[in-house]
This record gives sequence, structure tokens and C-alpha cells, in this order.
Amino acid sequence: MSETGAVPTAPLRARAEIDLGALRANVRALRARAAGAAVMAVVKSDAYGHGAVPCARAAVEAGATWLGTATPEEALALRAAGLDTRMLCWLWVPGGPWRQAIDAGVDVSLSGMWALREVTEAARSAGSPARVQLKADTGLGRNGCQPADWPELVAGALRAEAEGLVRVTGLWSHFACADEPGHPSIAAQLTRFREMVAYAERQGVRPEVRHIANSPATLTLPETHFDLVRPGIAMYGVSPSPEIGTPADFGLRPVMTLSASLALVKHVPAGHGVSYGHHYVTPGATTLGLVPVGYADGVPRHASGTGPVLVDGKWRTVAGRVAMDQFVVDLGGDEPPAGAEAVLFGPGDRGEPTAEDWAQACGTIAYEIVTRIGTRVPRVHVNGEQAG
Repeated sequence: MSETGAVPTAPLRARAEIDLGALRANVRALRARAAGAAVMAVVKSDAYGHGAVPCARAAVEAGATWLGTATPEEALALRAAGLDTRMLCWLWVPGGPWRQAIDAGVDVSLSGMWALREVTEAARSAGSPARVQLKADTGLGRNGCQPADWPELVAGALRAEAEGLVRVTGLWSHFACADEPGHPSIAAQLTRFREMVAYAERQGVRPEVRHIANSPATLTLPETHFDLVRPGIAMYGVSPSPEIGTPADFGLRPVMTLSASLALVKHVPAGHGVSYGHHYVTPGATTLGLVPVGYADGVPRHASGTGPVLVDGKWRTVAGRVAMDQFVVDLGGDEPPAGAEAVLFGPGDRGEPTAEDWAQACGTIAYEIVTRIGTRVPRVHVNGEQAG
């Protein structure tokens, strides 16, 4: 049953089942691992493809006290859905909806003086201060303020605070290589972060939260936890990196199961080409199963010839190219009926592949596998009611 209580009246072409009970358990496990720090549940990109609003609600039920989004549109949509939890939004461009964020009580991240100028102007218009967090570039080289420019940003924020235009609520940064155990940049970034935080506090900044820990740092680097940790992919039961451990190693369970109903099963002779370009030719007489999802649904075209699928109790492999709406598996003579379930990935409990298996097959990361599942695939949220 979905979170809304609707029961599907017919088999779905495909579905992404989202286990909100598993998500809540993952949040509790992450809270235990980062005892003493608050948890920000990162629900950017539609909660990594899992459905932002139901996942945000489940995370808050499990004890997350902050929500994190990339874009302001994501943050404002959560507010419109009734989520009043503390929220940070960090990816802004000039002309962004600063006033709406201020009115909605969303913390906004500032990495440079242009952003400070725009948010203070919006605060004047709103007649109330903006909640802002200053982001330090400690070595990632993406967003964030460079150390050389940090004094100017800190001074400007303190001036705006003195004028009642902003409240500096946080100081934060982001790791480049926390998913690579022992990488020298980890210690270097942590040292730089401590230095930049100490400078800001000496100048008079009194942040509510200081934070740098993403999923891998939350799981493996307790010295990085500070006041707040920001688990993203780990909250959805996916390991940030095989090198640091499996989900089970950290007491986490994958939240998404992607499946489809076979659209056709048919006999073909030996030497039969399969899908575009005939990159797969049947080695002998066999049966083929048609799985009605493709790259328009987020199934990577790079999975052509490699992607694993559980059909009729056995692992099969994508035969030939993944097309826009469908791909084929060689069933080796087995004859499951049309409508039989094909499981692309899930927790692995039933012997099905996992998102990590697909990542390995495609030469990518599991983050991409779950996040790219498209809007044609309905999300069916289960275990939406927390047990009383």
C-alpha cells in the first residue's frame, strides 16, 4: 500500500518501491553513530530519487532535526508541503528567490560577497533578518569561500548582522575525499575548517551549528561530526563507497527496490540478434524476456550487456543494448509468464542485485543509479505509518 493508502488496481509496468520503515531505521542508525551531533537529512534531488516529501517526513519522525536541499525550489516545496523543520539550502545563483526563502524561514548558504549583498537586500525588503550560513572552501574547490576571501565575507556578514539584516546560524564546509579512507586531503580539510571556524568565532560569529561531515564522514570519521552531520546517500541505505564498507556493515538497509513486469516472453532460434546493433546474438535456441524500462526511465545505457536482473529466481544479464523504453534478458530456455516480476535492484534479501551491483556493472557510483530513476517510474511508498 502506498503512503496515500491507494491500492494499485492493475500491475504496474514498473515501480520503485520505497521502504520508509527502512529509511527511519537508517536515520536512527546514523544518529547512533553520530551521538552528540544533530542530523540533517539531505533530501536534495527528490531525496536521491526516493521522493522528497515522504522521505523528509520519515526522517524527521526518526529524529532528524534539519533538512538539507540543494536548490531553493526544493526547499520551498518542502515548506509548501508543511515541513517546518530547520532547513538549509546551499545552491544559489544571482537573482534567486531570497525573499521567499527568508519568508519561509529557510537557512541560505553564502559563499561570496555577491550572495551576501543579494540576501541583505531581500532582508531589507522583507523587514526581517535572513538566516544565513557561511560556507568555507577548505579544499573541495567547488562552492564555498576561499580562505583568502574568508575575512571579507565574515566581516560583511557581521556588519549585516549588526544591522539586523542577517543572523549567522552556521559555518560549514564539504569534504572532497571522505569516501577514500586515509586520503591526505581529509586531514588537511579538517585542519583548514577548524582554522576558518576559529577565525570567524574570534571575529564574533556565534553559529548555532558547525558542520562538515557528509555520509562517509558520518560513518567513519567521528572527529568530523561537530554539531551536525549531513547524511545523504547513507540515509537511503546505500554505502557511499565499497571501500569503506557495505550498507550492512553500518546497520543500514537499502530503501529503494526497482522492478518491472515482463512485457513478453518468447522462443527464438540460435543466431538471433537482440536489440539495436545486434551486440548480442543468441548462442543457441533460447527464450527472451522483454523488460519494459529503458534509459528514459533512468536505466543506464552503459548497462548494455552487463546490467544484472533477477527473473524467475535467477540472475540474468541485459542482452544487447538498453533502449529508450525497454531491454531484453536471455532467459536461457526458462519460461516465466508475461507479467512476471523482473527485479533490477533492491536490498538483496531475495537474491536480487543491489544498486551497488548496477554501479559496478556500469562503471559508476550507486548514487547515480538510484537518483537517475525517472518520473515515468511511480514511487510506491510503503511502511509510511510509524508504529505507535
